[in-house]
This record gives sequence, structure tokens and C-alpha cells, in this order.
Amino acid sequence: MMKMEPVEIQGKLFKAVTVDLPKTKLMAVTNEKGYIMCGALDVGLLNAKLKDRKVIAGRAVGVRSIEELLEAPLESVTVEAEKMGITKGMPGKEALLKMV
Repeated sequence: MMKMEPVEIQGKLFKAVTVDLPKTKLMAVTNEKGYIMCGALDVGLLNAKLKDRKVIAGRAVGVRSIEELLEAPLESVTVEAEKMGITKGMPGKEALLKMV
């Protein structure tokens, strides 16, 4: 099953996407500039092989819901996210607000 729903953070709207897969779940919260995602995100790949795309993204691990993704500290972030002031350890919702 796939679910998409709006998420509001301090008056700013984002899209939350959850995809149920066998034995796992993919979760992301996004806007037009970037996104945060569960542990399935390969930040190393984005920084190395896809760096020309300049993806703004952060990864949180061990999360099981969109709510946890928003509260969890980011385990890693892309180089482009760092350029926007998004850092490792920052809560997901704080990172999203920097993407506005």
C-alpha cells in the first residue's frame, strides 16, 4: 500500500509518502527543494555518483512512522543539504524548514 498525506510544520506544507513493502516501509517527507527519508536513502550514492544532481536530502535511521521521521535526528545529509545549513544530528522537521 502507498499513502500520501500533507504535513504542516510551522505553517509550511510538505508531502509525506509512505510505501509498505514486504518486511519494511519506505518513508519520506518532501517539498519542491528537498526531502528527508528513512534509512533506505543512500546519501553516499547521492554525494558521490549523483553529485551533479545537487540533491538536498537527509537520512534518519530506526524510524517507523512519519512522526518519528520528523522528530528523529538525521544520521547523514547530502553535501547540498549542508550548504543550506542542514547538519547531521538535526531533527528532521528542522531540516525541512531549512528547505523552505
